[in-house]
Amino acid sequence: MTGAIVGPRTMRHLDDLLAGLDVALADEILDRADGIVPPGTDVGTLDQAYAPPAPQRTSLCRRPAGERSTA
Repeated sequence: MTGAIVGPRTMRHLDDLLAGLDVALADEILDRADGIVPPGTDVGTLDQAYAPPAPQRTSLCRRPAGERSTA
């Protein structure tokens, strides 16, 4: 069995990834992304039986407006 081990290899890689924690995308950007690939769309062909949890639980797709960061 083989599998990819995903993650940073160096502290610099980790620092770069952690810098993204404070990034909040505007609703307009998220709406554009949803327009390109609507939530729940399976663009893969390897495992068509996989059903990601977000489309089944819409509460996982995006937090309600009142709970989002204003940053």
